[in-house]
Amino acid sequence: TLTIIDAKGRERVRKTAQVSKLYDGGDTEKRLVRFLAPADVKGTGLLSIDYRDKDDDMWLYMPALRKTRRIVSSEKAKSFMGSEFSYADMTPPNQDDFNYTKLSDESINGEPCYVIEAVLVDDDIADENGFSKRVMYISKNDFVIRKSVYYDLDEDLWKELTVDEVKLVDEKNNRYRPMNMVMENKQNDRKSIMNVEQISVSNSIKDDYFTTRYLERE
Repeated sequence: TLTIIDAKGRERVRKTAQVSKLYDGGDTEKRLVRFLAPADVKGTGLLSIDYRDKDDDMWLYMPALRKTRRIVSSEKAKSFMGSEFSYADMTPPNQDDFNYTKLSDESINGEPCYVIEAVLVDDDIADENGFSKRVMYISKNDFVIRKSVYYDLDEDLWKELTVDEVKLVDEKNNRYRPMNMVMENKQNDRKSIMNVEQISVSNSIKDDYFTTRYLERE
């Protein structure tokens, strides 16, 4: 469930389903997100392919136009479906786009965390992502981000992501996933909440899901 809350506290609620699969020994992740409700966004879909060592591929399908549009690098900073999450937030970042510095360890809600400052390597890549740097608080126990603070292109505080719940979803492979994420815009008092209500792990995910043909199915 994606809940979008404006500065006056008014809410818009959107239901989604998502499927993802790892390829190339984990170096590539393919993901399909489809909106189920309400009616004005039903059938809208986002297909993304995240590569470890090059720019991601991303396509958006809008059923009202019956058209699939490729999301280019210059659009990564744009809002995803009117939320405070951007297209760049929907896929893991390209690690080579950042210079990293380890800061002093801290605890978030009692969870001991490594604190990592990630600064975009140049202005062009910063423009693409919409921010100059972010500071990540990563759990020492499960390596899932508990908080991430974003700074805009002028290096002013912009957004803050907090993760309130983390779940072990694959005990065999020791995989954890965030179940509730809140992105707060500190400049306009808007926030968006992503809440995962159900999650399962399967070895039988079809490759056909991760094609533009399947993306356009309604």
